Amino acid sequence: MFRRLLDAPYVLLTLVPLFWAGNIVLGRHVAGQVPPVALAWFRWVLAFLILLPFAYKALRQDWPLIRRHFGLLTLIAFTGISAYNTIFYWGLQFTPALNGLLMQSTGPLLIALWAFLLLGDRLSAGQAIGITLSLIGVVIIICRGDLAVLTTIGFNIGDIALFSAMVLYGLYSALLGRRPPLSRLGFLAFSIGWGAVLLTPAFIWERVSGPPLTFNLLTLASMAYVAVFASVLAYLFFNRGVDLIGPNRAAPFFHLMPLFGSVLAILFLGETPHLYHAAGYALVLCGVATATFFGRKKAAPEKISPARSS
Repeated sequence: MFRRLLDAPYVLLTLVPLFWAGNIVLGRHVAGQVPPVALAWFRWVLAFLILLPFAYKALRQDWPLIRRHFGLLTLIAFTGISAYNTIFYWGLQFTPALNGLLMQSTGPLLIALWAFLLLGDRLSAGQAIGITLSLIGVVIIICRGDLAVLTTIGFNIGDIALFSAMVLYGLYSALLGRRPPLSRLGFLAFSIGWGAVLLTPAFIWERVSGPPLTFNLLTLASMAYVAVFASVLAYLFFNRGVDLIGPNRAAPFFHLMPLFGSVLAILFLGETPHLYHAAGYALVLCGVATATFFGRKKAAPEKISPARSS
């Protein structure tokens, strides 16, 4: 069953924003109890410990490739694991969620830019139209159907941090198209483990000079969620989805995150659904479908050789 799931890229790429939307909702609950670097560090350390029993054999088999491509793999781990999440968590301390969702919606455009610069992968007409439609849907949801809201948004240091984080994640997504042919588990475990190591100096600095860290049932349950669903499964599914259909066709699925985030807010935070939710959701889904199916006329980047089983 799980192997069949790993060969269904559109299902995988739909689950990823759902898991990450849950991460945002939980992050709001623990914002005052878990500092940003600590949240990112515990997220990746726990994820690596969960993966290690399953990935140890793959890591040993992949070690010659890891040593040969250590520089590229370090860049991938730093951009997608160490820096992106930590900077994004930090930025959310200084800017409202509305601004954060706007910054998230830049993901497909930044991925397309980096894919063009690094891989020479141009957007097809279908992909460009799909990204535009889904971006409009995101804006409608964020603005609650009133575009005048955009004129009231002010940008601060948090917004700059969030945009910088998205630039890094766009680079990470494009770099996945150049990663060496490691096994899926080996690549994921090394990226997460090495990313946690690279983050450790910042974690130590925050523990020495930053705000206190609170351990209770809520924070422990939240750490477990972000480690299993928002980290291990989400990154495994995202990496596999990019392997199968390429970064440009995977990029529009980013726009499902505010869609799922709004649904979760309605279900768990008591927010009331409105007509603009339906209009925005429809445009987001149309955009993803357009980019996915009409973008097939342009060949995706060359696939990485199939990952060996571990």
